[in-house]
Amino acid sequence: MSQWKNFSKGFIKENAVFVLFLGLCPTLGVTTSATNGLGMGLATTFVLVMSNLVVSLVKNLIPDKVRIPSFIVIIATFVTVVELVMKGYVPALFDALGLFIPLIVVNCVVLGRAEAFASKNTLWTSIVDGAGMGLGFTMALTVLGAVRELLGSGAFFGMKLISGDAMLLFILPPGAFLALGYLIVLANMIKEKTS
Repeated sequence: MSQWKNFSKGFIKENAVFVLFLGLCPTLGVTTSATNGLGMGLATTFVLVMSNLVVSLVKNLIPDKVRIPSFIVIIATFVTVVELVMKGYVPALFDALGLFIPLIVVNCVVLGRAEAFASKNTLWTSIVDGAGMGLGFTMALTVLGAVRELLGSGAFFGMKLISGDAMLLFILPPGAFLALGYLIVLANMIKEKTS
């Protein structure tokens, strides 16, 4: 597999949200706005790239019996870094994302890529995989957040585009499921046409 295919597979073909249905808890929980989706996606991307890098480096040093707990410790280290940086430099976003930042530790996307990919591949291939899967996850969260924000409050990245009342349903949890369902259909139609 070329590095371009390795990188781009996370956007449509193996998108964590729209195709693999991984990481749906933060996907549904934080995407009340495009800004929240972008922030959560970029935080997850950083953790994915760095944990794939370290797992790929130490994979031969970790005994099989403690492989998963070791991966969780590695991931938790980078989640702590993200948490402290966000708390220090973007406290409003940190407050908006709340509990979902520490929960990156148990995100299926991150742990799944460490176990299924980084522990079996070279350093550079694992970094490219982490970047592609993370940016694909970021794209999905940002698109879902933008749709929900536009339909729910008439705004886009906080800028009011439509005056008056919008459809409040899309800011609430049922709106997250509706918007995600339609975006999954759209993403799979694009996947079918491109394959």
